[in-house]
Amino acid sequence: MHIVIMGCGRVGSTLAQALEQQGHTVAVVDQDPTAFRRLGAGFGGRRVTGVGFDQDTLREAGIEEAGAFAAVSSGDNSNIIAARVARETFGIENVAARIYDPRRAEVYQRLGISTVATVRWTADQMLRRLLPSGAEPLWRDPTGGVQLAEVYASPVWIGQKISRLQEETGVRVAFLTRLGEAMLPTSQTVLQEGDLVHVMMRPEDVAEVEAAFAEGPEEDGRR
Repeated sequence: MHIVIMGCGRVGSTLAQALEQQGHTVAVVDQDPTAFRRLGAGFGGRRVTGVGFDQDTLREAGIEEAGAFAAVSSGDNSNIIAARVARETFGIENVAARIYDPRRAEVYQRLGISTVATVRWTADQMLRRLLPSGAEPLWRDPTGGVQLAEVYASPVWIGQKISRLQEETGVRVAFLTRLGEAMLPTSQTVLQEGDLVHVMMRPEDVAEVEAAFAEGPEEDGRR
């Protein structure tokens, strides 16, 4: 797939290199030609100097053949304008924009533009490392009906199968982080010490789920 990235800062250059390593073709757009130095000599994609929401610049970057567009410049307004041009003018369905203002991010998320709220994301990551529970969700669907969250599991769950954890807490385990690597568990996967459990659940069930994870499995029908 061909992917166009607006912004060649640390995020944009890292994203471009990662996508190219995965076999995609990439074009990076930036107003500052010196920014392309971050891509390194081995980068084989296009380097396009210009404004990321200018239609001619986007065409030069191959937007008409692109399957995705990422706006990761340092400006919220520029990112949103560029994302809307890619979506509304060129018909790119897979569009994402980095937004620093979390309130704006929520608005554009509801409009169907995938956003990454940089400040909120960083704060959430710090919360999840400082607090064993009660942190903000990792992801929430645009309707607000389902969220993905990392939930602290009491050590008494160690040795129990994922199937029992799901049955007794009412959640769906999305994935585990084990020894620093993500893994997709099966119903027969057994929780090990140090596992981080990431679950899908309804926002209104958070307190109940956290309590069940903290108390451990039921015994004789009771916790």
